[in-house]
Amino acid sequence: MDKAWDFLAANPMAVVIAAGEIGFWVLILGGLLARYLLRWRRTGAVLLASTAVVDIGVLVATMIDLAGGGKATAVHGIAAVYLGFSVAFGPRLVRWADQRFAHRFAGGPPPDKPPKHGPERVRHEWREWGRCVLGCGIAAAVLLVLIFVVGTPEQTKPLWEATGWLPRLGLITVIWFVTGPLWQTLTTRSSRGTAERERVSS
Repeated sequence: MDKAWDFLAANPMAVVIAAGEIGFWVLILGGLLARYLLRWRRTGAVLLASTAVVDIGVLVATMIDLAGGGKATAVHGIAAVYLGFSVAFGPRLVRWADQRFAHRFAGGPPPDKPPKHGPERVRHEWREWGRCVLGCGIAAAVLLVLIFVVGTPEQTKPLWEATGWLPRLGLITVIWFVTGPLWQTLTTRSSRGTAERERVSS
């Protein structure tokens, strides 16, 4: 426990990121409770829309820290990645939670489930990878702003060096591509080819 407190004391940005993540889900839960249990639809919509404020808050805190002379660490990179993926996947997470609340508390239809097989699954994987590319692109743009506008390349070296978050974003994109859409496309084609050969042989 003491080590955790020491880490947080030495890395205030970690506290900001953790608070942002907690705030994101608190706003979503509060918005859905207001919408479906209290029937305060306008209040619910405002709370759900306020999740964007959390992203802006994390970004502003990161910029202030570096502009004040703070030396960049991996935590600042995590803040940029958090922002990018929150923008790319945040609306989808809100829809995911909204469908389940609507089904549970407002008699809505069952939540959508991702397809498991076939061309639909392939399209799903490509869409998810597209969100990954968007998230990584936004994160990379934020990192470049932090490196060249807010701070200096020397001050922000942990963000762009070989083990920093800027190179890691490219690696994340490649790994997601290989294990997601590429793998699903190849396995689907293989399954389709096997099925066609079985039909011909029969």
